[in-house]
Amino acid sequence: MGSIWSVVQMKLSEVINASGKMSILGVSVMSDPVILAMKEGAAHFYIMEELHEQAGAQIAAYLQTESVMVTNSASSGIALSVAGLITKDNQVSYRNVYDKEIFPKREVVLMKGHQVDYGAPIGLMVETGGGIVKEAGYANGCTIEQIKSTVTSQTACLLYVQSHHAVQKGMPSLESISALANELNIPLVVDAAAESQWQRYTDLADIVIISGAKALNGPTSGIIAGKKDLITAVRAHQFGIGRAMKVGKEAVLGLVRAVEEYPDNSMTKKVQLQLLDTLNRLEKIQGIKVSEQPDSAGREIYRGRIHIDANITNVSASTVVKKLRTGNPAIYTRDYEADQGYFDIDPRSVSEAEMHVIAEKIEESLRGNSKNEA
Repeated sequence: MGSIWSVVQMKLSEVINASGKMSILGVSVMSDPVILAMKEGAAHFYIMEELHEQAGAQIAAYLQTESVMVTNSASSGIALSVAGLITKDNQVSYRNVYDKEIFPKREVVLMKGHQVDYGAPIGLMVETGGGIVKEAGYANGCTIEQIKSTVTSQTACLLYVQSHHAVQKGMPSLESISALANELNIPLVVDAAAESQWQRYTDLADIVIISGAKALNGPTSGIIAGKKDLITAVRAHQFGIGRAMKVGKEAVLGLVRAVEEYPDNSMTKKVQLQLLDTLNRLEKIQGIKVSEQPDSAGREIYRGRIHIDANITNVSASTVVKKLRTGNPAIYTRDYEADQGYFDIDPRSVSEAEMHVIAEKIEESLRGNSKNEA
């Protein structure tokens, strides 16, 4: 009685996220309606089976797919989907999902160029669901014939990763892989965690996995969407390995609201380019070039690419990136190619004021180092 709880004052870094919808930074900033829906969920009790059933039906209607299961992340969506495809319609099989004698058909065919680490190895998520990864092709290319030759009588599904992390060139199209899956009568799972054109994927695949927190700007959550019989098989595992992946009532309601308000909450090309215009002032510095960079995976994302000629600036792109990340505020850029002399600024989570701060901090990191300034 009368206990007093104090708020712990954590010393957290101020962050400007110019990297994109990245899990290491908390993915997205949610809108007021989504936060309000989560608050509503947190303040009430629900029959969770009923909540999941109705939320799944509502999201399925928005996505124009047969059925949806909400989970706590896209990663768990991979594991649970694999588990469901291994055990199929055996509703008590969640207890035996790892038993290879009961369920020998557990191979997951994945193109080698899609065997990526997105913050965790995708192969590990497959194994968590009881699957065994069978790689097809090579890291720099694959053919339909190579995928087909990897399929055996023990193949549970084909897995396709739609992501900027995956190799883009030299790989068969999703359409051709979908046709192969239909030919072989094998389920096709698409990991489309960060994508937004969902109907394309639900039209081509049996199961599609989507992040609730990325393109949707929702809470940490995931969507497993697809054919009703397969989602039913997946859902059985909420009483097995899915128990460690359960999603709270507040996240379920927040996700429904996020789906409902998309695409109104997405950033248009026009707005992205307007924000990126701020970076053009950097070209006043000798050795700096700013260019527009469309997303390599074909999404409606446009980034500003900062090219730094270290021979002129005396500062490398890698050094600038490090200064930005360790500064105050900490500015995270998309720096996969920094050692090649450039990095990208993703505007989707950046305000106009923050974009000016980014430009100023880049200027500061170069000031006094370039041989010539225009």
